[in-house]
Amino acid sequence: MRQSGNSNIAPTREITTELAAAKWRPASFAFCAIFRIVRFLSVLLLILFFIRVHLLAQTSVTTWHYDNARTSANTWETTLTPSNISSTSFGKLFTDPVDGIVVGHPLYLPNLSIPGQGVHNVVYVCTMHDSVYAFDADNGNPTPLWATSIFNYSPAGATTVPATVTKETGIGWTEVGIISTPVIDPETGTLYLVAETYENANVVHRLHALDVTTGQEKFGGPTTIAATYTLNGTTTTFADLYQINRPGLLLANGHIYIGFGSNCCNDYSQGWVLSYNAATLQQEGTYTSEPGKTLASIWQKGAGLSADSNGNIYSETGEGFYSAGTNLSISVLKISQLGTTLVLGDWFTPYNRQYLSDHDSDLNNAPLILPDQTGPYPHELIAEGKEGTIYVLNRDRMGQFCSSCTAGDTQIVQEIPQGAGKGSGTPVYWNNTVYFTGESSPVQAYTISNGTLVVPPFLQPRRIGGGGHAIITANGNSNGILWFIDGGGPLWAADAITLQKLYTSFQAANGRDTVPPLAHFATPIAADGKVFIGTQNSLVVYGLLPLPDLTETSVTNPPATVLDGSSFSVTDTVQNIGTVTTAASTTRYYLSTTTSKSGARLLTGSRAVPSLAPSASSSGTVTVTVSAGTAGGTYFLLACADDAFVVPEINESNNCKASAAQVTVSGPDLVETAVSDPPTTVTLGGTFSVTDTVQNIGTVTTAASTTRYYLSTTTSKSRSSILLTGSRSVPSLAPAATSSGNAFVNVPSTLPSGGYFLLACSDDKKVVSETNETNNCKASATTTMH
Repeated sequence: MRQSGNSNIAPTREITTELAAAKWRPASFAFCAIFRIVRFLSVLLLILFFIRVHLLAQTSVTTWHYDNARTSANTWETTLTPSNISSTSFGKLFTDPVDGIVVGHPLYLPNLSIPGQGVHNVVYVCTMHDSVYAFDADNGNPTPLWATSIFNYSPAGATTVPATVTKETGIGWTEVGIISTPVIDPETGTLYLVAETYENANVVHRLHALDVTTGQEKFGGPTTIAATYTLNGTTTTFADLYQINRPGLLLANGHIYIGFGSNCCNDYSQGWVLSYNAATLQQEGTYTSEPGKTLASIWQKGAGLSADSNGNIYSETGEGFYSAGTNLSISVLKISQLGTTLVLGDWFTPYNRQYLSDHDSDLNNAPLILPDQTGPYPHELIAEGKEGTIYVLNRDRMGQFCSSCTAGDTQIVQEIPQGAGKGSGTPVYWNNTVYFTGESSPVQAYTISNGTLVVPPFLQPRRIGGGGHAIITANGNSNGILWFIDGGGPLWAADAITLQKLYTSFQAANGRDTVPPLAHFATPIAADGKVFIGTQNSLVVYGLLPLPDLTETSVTNPPATVLDGSSFSVTDTVQNIGTVTTAASTTRYYLSTTTSKSGARLLTGSRAVPSLAPSASSSGTVTVTVSAGTAGGTYFLLACADDAFVVPEINESNNCKASAAQVTVSGPDLVETAVSDPPTTVTLGGTFSVTDTVQNIGTVTTAASTTRYYLSTTTSKSRSSILLTGSRSVPSLAPAATSSGNAFVNVPSTLPSGGYFLLACSDDKKVVSETNETNNCKASATTTMH
C-alpha cells in the first residue's frame, strides 16, 4: 500500500463527541516552531471562547448527527419539549435562500464572534452549487453573515460538475458540488468540506478548510484528493469521475476521514476511506473496500463515518465482489489509523450476503456505536441495511463471515431479521433505547438489556413514510422528541417515550409550515430550540412561534383556617412572559393538596385579566368561596392564569402558582357511630324497630338533618341498596355532639329473597354541606334473612 505524508507523531487534544467524552489522540503533522506557537495561541483563545459557550449551556452541532458515535441524540435541548410541540405553538419561523440543493445537513455554532458583525448564533449550509453560507440562526435575515464560493479557491473556469457527466440526474440533481455534511473542529474554528468541481472536462475532488468566522481558506488549502491502494502487488487508483463523497465527514484522531462510493453510474468505482491530517491537509492513509474490483460503495445515505472512543473508524458497504478479508462488499468495517496508514482491523459480513446483493439490499447506514454495556460484550455497535435486519456486533470481535451459517449469523451478539423495517435510517440511541424508522413501517423502539435488544419492540401504531435518518432532542433523559422527515415529505415529531405523534408540518392551516422540496435523504438537525432543514433552494428554520405566555408570578397566602362554604379574598399577579400581546383572559383559583393543579378543587370566583403586552403584568383582588362539600384537610391555594385556555401560549404548563402557606378547611361532618342489628328474619310488608346514633365529628355546628335506613347485600350503600320506609329527624349538632334515637321501618313487599345488612345513613337528604360526604353510613354487625 502506498501512502503519502510523514510519520512524526505528536499528541493533540481532540474533543470527541462520543458520549461527550474528551480523549487524547495521536496526530501526525510537520510544523515549524513558529507555526506551532501561533496554532497553540489560536487554539487557546478558541478553547477559552468555547468554554464560555459551554457555560451559556448552548449546543454546538459540529458533525453529522451530533457525535462520532452517531447516536443522533441532542441531549442538551432545554427549549423544545413534548408539551410545546404542536401546530399551535411550533412551526416555520423563516427561510433563507441559497443558490443550490442542500444535501448534507446544516451545522451550528452558538455565540460566535463574526468580524465586524458582532456575536451571533450561526448555522452553516453547503450547496451543490459549491457555495458555503453562514446565516444568523435567529433573526431570519436572508443576507448571510458571510458566503464563500469554492470557485474562489479553484482554477479559472472551474464549474460544478454537470449531473449528466456523472449520470446522477435520476435523483433530481442537475449539478454536483458539495454533497456531504461537513465537519467543524471547534478547537481551531475550522469547517472542513469536500467539493467537486469540473475543470477542463475532468471531475476534481478537493478537501477545503474554511475559517468558521470568515469563510476564508485555511492551512494552505484546499488539497486535491487523489489516492491509490496496493494489495498483493495490484494497485487500485481512485477515479474521480466515478466517485462521490456521500457520507458526512468524520473528525477523529486529529484527522479528517472521508468516505467515497459509486456516484450512481456503477462504473469503475470502489468504496474508499481516505485520511487527511486536520492541521496540514496532507493525506495520511487510504483504504478501499474493493481492491482490484468495483463497487462495495461507502455511501450510508449520507450518514457520517463513525468512530469509537479509541479512534477506530466504522462504516458500512454496498453490493459488489466479495472475498473474505480483502473485498468486503455488504459488510461492516472497522478501520484504524496506524501512523500515516489506514489498516483494516476487523469486519462483519452477513451470512446471506449473496441474497442481499442480488436483491439490492446492501448495508447503507452509519454504524451506531453504543455506550459501554453490561453483560459479556461491553463494546458493541448496531448495524442494519435496506432489508431491515438488525445486527448487534461485538466491536472487539465483530464476527467476520460465517460461511457455514444458513439461517442466521450465530457468531455475533444478536440478529433480528427485518427488525428495523425495510429501508430504515441510521438507528437512534437515547435513554437506553434504540429507534428505527423503516419505510412504510411503524417507528420501532427497542430497549437494551445486558447488551441485547429486548424483543418485541414498542411499536408506534401509525405506519409512516420513514426511510430517512431520524434525530432525538432531549434534556438529559427527559423531554425526548423523535424528529425526522416522513417519507421525503413533512417534518414529523413524536414523543420519544410514548411514540405518539406531536406534530407534522402538514397540520397548520394554509400550508404555513410546508417543507419545500428536499434533496434525497434530507435530514433535520436541531439545536437551541430550533430545527434546521436544508432544501433544494433554501435553509428553513422551525421553532417555537412568537406567542404570548401567561404565568402567575405571585399569589397571596390564604387564611390559616376557612370553613367549608365560606369566602376569603385572594390577590394575585399575572405576567405575559411571551413575545406577543395576549387577548383578555380569566384567572381562576383552586384548593389543592399539592402545588399542582391535578386533582384540585375549583373555588367559586374568578378574575378578568385584560390584554397584556409582552412583559406586562396585571394584579387584582377577588373574593372566592370554598365549594360546598370540600373535604376537611390542608390545602395550597392555586392561582391559574388563562384557566379557560382562551390564549394560545408558548407553554401551557406554567400557568399556575401555589401559595407558600397552606389553609385548613373546616366544617361539619356527620357520621353514624352505632346502629342496632335487625331481626334474624323479616317478612314482606312487616315492621321492625331501629336504634342508631349520629355524631358530628367536624369542627362546625350542623343544621338539622334526616337519617334514613336501607337493606343492603353489602356493608356499603350502592344503587342496589333498598330504601326502607321510615326515617329519623336529627337536630342541629355542635362539634362532637351526638344524637341517638329510635325509628320504625317498613319492609317492602317486593323485597327479593336473601340476606341483608341494615344501613343507617346520616344526613341522607344531603342538607348539610360536610367536609366528608363519604362516611355517612354504618352497617349492622349481623344480617337479616328473607
